[in-house]
Parts: sequence; structure tokens; C-alpha cells
Amino acid sequence: MSKLYDITVGISSDMPIYKGDPGVEVNSFKAIAAGSTANVSQLSFGVHSGTHVDAPNHFIEGARRVDALDPKKLMGRCRVIGVPDDVVALSPEYVGDLDGVERVLFKTRNSAFWNTPEDGFRTDFTYLVPETAQMLVDNGIVLVGIDYLSIEKSGSPGHPVHKTLLGSEVVILEGADLREVEPGDYEIICLPIKYHGGGGDGAPARTFLRTI
Repeated sequence: MSKLYDITVGISSDMPIYKGDPGVEVNSFKAIAAGSTANVSQLSFGVHSGTHVDAPNHFIEGARRVDALDPKKLMGRCRVIGVPDDVVALSPEYVGDLDGVERVLFKTRNSAFWNTPEDGFRTDFTYLVPETAQMLVDNGIVLVGIDYLSIEKSGSPGHPVHKTLLGSEVVILEGADLREVEPGDYEIICLPIKYHGGGGDGAPARTFLRTI
């Protein structure tokens, strides 16, 4: 029997947020306990909060928006690649064999960061270098994810990793919670919120891995 892993970081007011992004507010708008006929909650947060996808329009003006992403890229066979804990700059040598693979997630030392959300946003996370991004594009990868809030080094000038991936319409999944997931092959089911308006640059995504 297959096993399902929820690799989504839940939206909450105490979750780490990428520096400079909107904060998270989760409020009760109506409450039965206060005399209303129903409970109604209200959420306010940036679309790059928690587990989320980046659409091409995040860094490429006029490119594909999140509501127009190809759903076939968001579901299917996916390889979780384990990266040694002493690796910060994830270079091509750590990717391994990609034959027959279209989607990859990198499990790094970042996964442990989810154990201490009270630390806030950390800038010392493991990230992809531009050469790795280009390698993934050259190998026909359609989705790439990582276990923290950015796939690229914090404050990277020009954002070459994002632009290389998004320029080739590779979906980026950031903020995955891979603590309970072992490296190997799975089926991914990634479901970003569909909305209209704003920049269409990304969306929180309820995301699962299923053993195959």
C-alpha cells in the first residue's frame, strides 16, 4: 500500500517569512462563540509564504502567471535527492543521474530549520548555484523544489537561478517540508491556489508525495 506524505508547511502567524515579504495574519472574522451563526476565518499573507510555487512572472515581466501553469508539470513521478548536510552551495555534482526524471526535490540541511520556526527567517540556507539550474534545464526538468523559502542564495545579485529556471518555464517549488521523507522516487501532487489579479507570480501550494 502506498504512503502519502504531506510536505506542506502550514500557514501560521509564527512561521518564518522571507525577508521583505508580507507578514502572515490568521484571524477569526466571525465566530459562533461570539454570537455569529457560523465560524469564518480571514487570512492575509504574501503568495510566497510557506510551501509555494514560483511562476515565470515572478522574475520575468509578462511571462506565464501562476493560474496558467501546466498542471501536468505539477503532478507525476518525482525524485527526492538527498544532499549532504555540509553542503551549502548545491553544485551539479550533487544532482546525480537524471535519466527518466522530470521533477526533482532537494532534501538538504534546510529541512531541520522547520524544527525551530521561532528562529525566524534564516539566510544561511542551502541553495542552488546557477550551474545547477542550467543543468536541470538542459536535462528537461519541469519542476524543481527545495526545503526552504528560496531556491537561490539570499540576496543573490540578478537572481540568475530563478531567471534560468523560470525563463525555461520550470516550476519552482519552495518551502517543502521533507523532514519525514527519505531520498528516492515518489509521485508528487502539487496544488497551488488559483487566483486572479496581482502579479500572478506565485501561490501557496498544498503538496503531497506518494510512494510508488
